[in-house]
Amino acid sequence: MKVDAVKRGGVLLIILALMAGSAWAAWEWQANAYGRQLAAKEATHQTALTHLANANSAQILAEQGKRLALEQWLAASDQAHYRALTDEKTKQARLRDRLATADLRLSVQLDATTAIGCDGMQATTSTGGMVYGAYRAQLDPAHAQRIIGITGDGDQGLIALQACQAYAKEVSDTK
Repeated sequence: MKVDAVKRGGVLLIILALMAGSAWAAWEWQANAYGRQLAAKEATHQTALTHLANANSAQILAEQGKRLALEQWLAASDQAHYRALTDEKTKQARLRDRLATADLRLSVQLDATTAIGCDGMQATTSTGGMVYGAYRAQLDPAHAQRIIGITGDGDQGLIALQACQAYAKEVSDTK
């Protein structure tokens, strides 16, 4: 009986050893499987992060391109606006100089019905136009200078308004 008990104890010990070995093997297999799953998830996550970073970089580059184009347009617009203002100021200065040197006279055409009977007004023609029989009155050079100054300010205001409108249109179109 003792031998049977020893044999049974040895068999039982072998069965326990096999059970422990199989439990250990199952544990290792399961840990390895989970490790592969975690590695796959980590790789997928890293790929997603890389795609997001690339998309973000592309968007930043596109926005920088838009900003550069807008800055270049603004610089060109500023140059054109400055050139138009400078040309207008030069034109106004020449006109004022011509008025000051009596090279040019400013006159106004009067209504012929109200000018009949006025001996101070005469019908004249000018070299700039052929208006026969019109009653004209010459303006005092100082008044002519002021009128030219007012129209010059108005012209500059119109140029500035056009520049503002072009800027607003460009900015609203880029959005």
